[in-house]
Amino acid sequence: MELNVFSMFMEAGITIKAVILLLLFFSLYSWFIIFQKETLYRKVRRESAEFTERFWKSKDLAEAHKNAKENDLAPEALIFQTAYQELQKLNKSRSGETRLENRLAGMEPLKRAVNKSLSMEIARLGRSLPFLASTGSASPFIGLFGTVWGIMTSFHEIGVRGSASLAVVAPGVSEALVVTAAGLAVAIPAVVFYNHYTNQLNDIEGGCQAFATDFLNLIERDFLSRRSTTLEQ
Repeated sequence: MELNVFSMFMEAGITIKAVILLLLFFSLYSWFIIFQKETLYRKVRRESAEFTERFWKSKDLAEAHKNAKENDLAPEALIFQTAYQELQKLNKSRSGETRLENRLAGMEPLKRAVNKSLSMEIARLGRSLPFLASTGSASPFIGLFGTVWGIMTSFHEIGVRGSASLAVVAPGVSEALVVTAAGLAVAIPAVVFYNHYTNQLNDIEGGCQAFATDFLNLIERDFLSRRSTTLEQ
């Protein structure tokens, strides 16, 4: 006998239909997130590599800022733009100050701005990933609920008809097994890709932290070198 899942769905009770439709929603939205993240992370990695290479080849921060605007998907570029704006504010508010402690004090707002921007970028790139985690953990239990309901339906039919023949038991058991399979089919890809993209996001975050550290060190050395130049004069 040929297995027709669509016919089984149409003949199933309202509860089983609701469970399958819910699992279908989880599945479709999960695959939407998967394809979206695959496209986004591929572009982010490419633009991050382009920006960091151009950044370290830039003659000054103004040129680097111009390059950053051309790589608006790279989190390093967005972090740099935030830092550049903060530096502009610091230069205006502390123009003419030569004391070392005054210059180093200006590093604290810059560090806070960089760290805040880094956190916001990682949160932006990680958006929707928790849905994959929720799908991976919840779908098997949703499927299990459908399984239990299908078995309950089978026992109810046995009680109503007073017979435990295969014709009486099979429909409910079939519904239960289909829902179980559906729950696993939704959960497995969600878990696999959640782990995959979480690892990619961790790599991106590591690259951003390395860039932020190197950039802050560069700015701090620049502050110190200005102080040394002033003392020599």
